[in-house]
Amino acid sequence: MLFGQKPQEHKDRVPPGQTLTQGWPVLHYGSVPYYNDMSKWDLRVFGHVEEEFTISYKNFMALPRKKFANDIHCVTTWSKLDNVWEGVAVMEIMNKVKIKPEATHVMLHAEHGWSTNLPLEDFLRETSFFGIRHNGQLLTPDHGAPVRMVVPHLYFWKSAKWLRGIELMTKDKPGFWERNGYHMYGDPWLSQRYDFE
Repeated sequence: MLFGQKPQEHKDRVPPGQTLTQGWPVLHYGSVPYYNDMSKWDLRVFGHVEEEFTISYKNFMALPRKKFANDIHCVTTWSKLDNVWEGVAVMEIMNKVKIKPEATHVMLHAEHGWSTNLPLEDFLRETSFFGIRHNGQLLTPDHGAPVRMVVPHLYFWKSAKWLRGIELMTKDKPGFWERNGYHMYGDPWLSQRYDFE
C-alpha cells in the first residue's frame, strides 16, 4: 500500500482528510533530545494531587507492561493503521497518586518545554498509555524515546514525545501546540486540526 491510497476496506478507520501510510513519518519542531545517562530521566506527576510523585527510569521500566493495538492519525493528514505497542497503562502510574477532586484536565510536559493539554477523562482512558516499544522495536529518539504518551483517539500531537511530566489542572489551558494554532481538543473524526477552522 502506497502513501496516499485510501482503500475502501479501511474507510471506516480513516478520518476525513487523512491518507494512509505504511511508514512512520518523523515530524517535530526543534532538536531531538538524546539520553546518554538514563539516571537523569524521571517522570513527575504534580499539580492537583495530594502529594507529588516522581518515578525514576529504572523503576518505570520495572512496571508491568501491556500490549496495545491502535490506529494513529496525524494532523498533517497521514494515518497509520494496525500499530502494535508495548507500554505502561496510565493507571499503573496514576494509582500511585491521589488526584484531587477538582482536577479536570492534564498538561503533558515534555523535553525542551513542549506541552499539550488533555481532558482528564481522555488521559485516563484504558486506550491511553505510556509507549516504550512500537511494532516490536524500542522507540527511537525521533519517535519520542524513552517514553511517549499515546492517546490514539486524538490527533497524534496529543501523544507527546519525550514525556517528563504530568500536571493535573483544575481547568483547561493551552499547551505549546495549542498556543501556536492547534485545536484545544483534536478529534480526528471531527477534523479538529486548528483553532481557526
